[in-house]
Amino acid sequence: MTERRSPRLCPRPLGAASTRRGVTALYPYFASVFACGGGGGAGRSELCVAASGAPFAAVAVRLEGGGGGGSAAGPAGRGMSMPDAMPLPGVGEELKQAKEIEDAEKYSFMATVTKAPKKVFLSSFLSFLPLAASYTDSSDDEVSPREKQQTNSKGSSNFCVKNIKQAEFGRREIEIAEQDMSALISLRKRAQGEKPLAGAKIVGCTHITAQTAVLIETLCALGAQCRWSACNIYSTQNEVAAALAEAGVAVFAWKGESEDDFWWCIDRCVNMDGWQANMILDDGGDLTHWVYKKYPNVFKKIRGIVEESVTGVHRLYQLSKAGKLCVPAMNVNDSVTKQKFDNLYCCRESILDGLKRTTDVMFGGKQVVVCGYGEVGKGCCAALKALGAIVYITEIDPICALQACMDGFRVVKLNEVIRQVDVVITCTGNKNVVTREHLDRMKNSCIVCNMGHSNTEIDVTSLRTPELTWERVRSQVDHVIWPDGKRVVLLAEGRLLNLSCSTVPTFVLSITATTQALALIELYNAPEGRYKQDVYLLPKKMDEYVASLHLPSFDAHLTELTDDQAKYLGLNKNGPFKPNYYRY
Repeated sequence: MTERRSPRLCPRPLGAASTRRGVTALYPYFASVFACGGGGGAGRSELCVAASGAPFAAVAVRLEGGGGGGSAAGPAGRGMSMPDAMPLPGVGEELKQAKEIEDAEKYSFMATVTKAPKKVFLSSFLSFLPLAASYTDSSDDEVSPREKQQTNSKGSSNFCVKNIKQAEFGRREIEIAEQDMSALISLRKRAQGEKPLAGAKIVGCTHITAQTAVLIETLCALGAQCRWSACNIYSTQNEVAAALAEAGVAVFAWKGESEDDFWWCIDRCVNMDGWQANMILDDGGDLTHWVYKKYPNVFKKIRGIVEESVTGVHRLYQLSKAGKLCVPAMNVNDSVTKQKFDNLYCCRESILDGLKRTTDVMFGGKQVVVCGYGEVGKGCCAALKALGAIVYITEIDPICALQACMDGFRVVKLNEVIRQVDVVITCTGNKNVVTREHLDRMKNSCIVCNMGHSNTEIDVTSLRTPELTWERVRSQVDHVIWPDGKRVVLLAEGRLLNLSCSTVPTFVLSITATTQALALIELYNAPEGRYKQDVYLLPKKMDEYVASLHLPSFDAHLTELTDDQAKYLGLNKNGPFKPNYYRY
């Protein structure tokens, strides 16, 4: 097996002393490359590094054995023999120090060395270099958390996480998130004394990150009992789940769950002796679907459902249309604060983060097709366009398509551009947007990913066939290899890219979490008859309240209407300021 080394770390052999003298004359700090000594050309070479204090430490090549039988100090080997004019180590120490001082004056980044630098092998030196990115995760542990017996410091085992010992690290993550979620913390402090959720038993299924942990702990501070699972098998932060478990929250989640683990965790949240949920907080509708199908008696006693995703809201409307929704539900996804801030502004930043971390791709000049020009698609396209990408849009809605045209994008059918694009991004909330036929026609090294909630947009199942080879190259990055050698780069196995492969801005999640908390409070405390068995939007007044809580972060000051102005517009001075049909 041939070992390949970077040319920057393995200098080419220099056969002539004049060449070496020229190099050392131009760059005196390379002198120790040749001072390392030389052996025969056929010997084994090892890289070593001069461990001096200089930022640019000299790299030396040491040849051992072989060739002409030369020693470390002898000129017998011709491959890297020492120039005649080069003093031997230990000779002319005063001249050497004077030369180093002179070099230091020429090159301010070099420190004066008062003694011969110690040589260490390159492998030892590289161990101290910071890595550009880490693609490993504790989820790589082969032992399933379901097989582990773990207890927190209070002796409770009512949880299932990857490693409870990570709780302290997770707690620091949560504390950092709290710094940029001031509005949610403000809501917690304002309502903590009233305990508006006292008696609420909330079962939740969301992404389990430091930001959602702040939401969960806020709900607990407001009087609720919570049991939680993850809505995505790749987005859980294991250390955060451990911190929640240590704090007494019954959490069942870890990164890298199997499909069976996913449903097992949901069932463990719902099915507990002596505890019955009366509120649901869902992201995607899987928890609601599970309770509706498997525990119909529990479902009928639920006082309210809060749903935050396009996919989950669609499933709720289907239940309502069929007359099977027997509890009131709040559509948080279509609240203004969720749509504009979580979907648009959040995805505008996190799409680039997810793609950069996983592929190191440069976007300038790349051809990208974004399937769907809703709020998520708009955010993705704005970010990609700003970096110089050539962006195409696919759309079914003529209004969204016209918006894309007015924003400077070309609206196409996927079949028209699939052979030429470098990146395919789905964000429609639909199924089979990218089919096997599309995947077969893609160019080599095309990147395919999904920014929608569900993993149904890309037909990943069709890729699990004998003629295709899957190669895991990084965490959440697979190369799917065709028989002719073509590769398609699939990210997160078609699941939500930003929360599977990177993170999302904490501030934006504060907006969404505050909206969810207010929706739960509203449904739980609403008098009987206010909400029937249907799907409702968050009241406009609450949307405005969520926005107002976040304005102090920007030192923003709202203008107040005068009585005369309010009368002229027919508004209450304190809002709401827009009708429900207003499009922001």
